Amino acid sequence: MSPRSTVAGLPGYVAGRRATSDLTAALAANESHYPPLPSVLDVVLSSAATLNRYPDPTCEDLRARLATHLGARAEEIAVGPGSVGVLAQVLATVCDPGDEVVFAWRSFEAYPILTTLAGARPVPVPLRADERHDLDAMAAAITPRTRAVLVCSPNNPTGVGISAVEFEEFLGKVPAGVLVVVDEAYVEYADGTGPDSLQLRRRFPGLCVLRTFSKAYGLAGLRVGYAVTSPELAEGLRRVALPFAVSALAQRAAIASLDAADEVRDRVRVVTRERARVTGELRAAGFTVPDPQANFVWLRADDARREELVEAFAAADVLVRGYAGDGVRITLADPATNDRVLAVLR
Repeated sequence: MSPRSTVAGLPGYVAGRRATSDLTAALAANESHYPPLPSVLDVVLSSAATLNRYPDPTCEDLRARLATHLGARAEEIAVGPGSVGVLAQVLATVCDPGDEVVFAWRSFEAYPILTTLAGARPVPVPLRADERHDLDAMAAAITPRTRAVLVCSPNNPTGVGISAVEFEEFLGKVPAGVLVVVDEAYVEYADGTGPDSLQLRRRFPGLCVLRTFSKAYGLAGLRVGYAVTSPELAEGLRRVALPFAVSALAQRAAIASLDAADEVRDRVRVVTRERARVTGELRAAGFTVPDPQANFVWLRADDARREELVEAFAAADVLVRGYAGDGVRITLADPATNDRVLAVLR
C-alpha cells in the first residue's frame, strides 16, 4: 500500500551529519558540544534499572518542577519529545484541514513538514535582508484561515533574535483566535534583549512558549521539550500526545538539569564567550555575520559558495550544515575546535 499523497509529497527532514571518527568535528547538528553534566548522568544511570516500566504519560513530576522554575502553573505546561514533538502536538490541536500556519523562512526546517502533516497550508514569509523576522510582513500574511504563527527566536539557522519591543508590537497586531507560538529552543544562549515571553503570555493569552532540554541542557539524545500556554490548550496538547513518548529517563534527567541550573549557566557562558570571539574573527576576516544569539554562527551564501564552504570543511574533517539556496550553519564548540573552523575560513 502506498503512503497517502500528503506523505508522499513531503520533503524528508535533513538532520546534521554524524561524525564517523573521534577526530571529526561534528558541528552540523545544533546539539551541545559538551557531555552531560555529571549529576545528570548519575540520575540517568541510576534510573536505567526501571527500563522495564512505562514512564508517567502526564510527566507530572517534571511539570511540577518546571512550574516552580518558570513561575507558571503545572496545568499550563505540556511536555513532549523535544520542542519539535510539542509543536506537532500544538498543530494537531489547533489546525483543521485547509487552515494556514504562518512562519518566517528560512527558519526551522520542520515547520513546513509539521504544518503539512497537520493538514494545514504552510505560509512562509521571507526573512529581511538582515536575517531578522519580518514581523510586519508576517502580520500582513494572516488571513481568516490562519490558525497559528510560528516565531523562532533565536532563529534557526540564522541565529538572530527578535527584540522585546518589536515582538510586543507584533502581538498587538495578531487577531484573537490566532495562536502565536514562540519557539525558544536557544533562549538560554540569548543576551537578554529579547522578549520576556513568559510574562507576555499573561497579557496575550494567545501566546504559546516552546522550549527544550536538547540545547543548553545537553539532553538532545533523550528528547524532552515543553510548552507553556493556557490551561485549555495545554490540556489539548496532552490529549493528542503520543502515549509514553517522553521516557522516564528523559523526565528524570530534565528535573536533574533544572536542579543543576548554575552548572548549565557556566556552560552557556563558555559558549557565548566563544561566540563573541568567533564572530569577531570572522568579521575581521571579511565575512558578514549577523549578530548570533544561539550556539552557532550563520554564513549567508549562494549555492556555489555554499558547496565550496561545505567541501572545504569536509576536507578538514569538520562537519557543518549547508542549506540549499541560503547558506551554512556552524555549531560552536570548544576553543580548539572553533580554531579549526576559523582556519578553514581564513
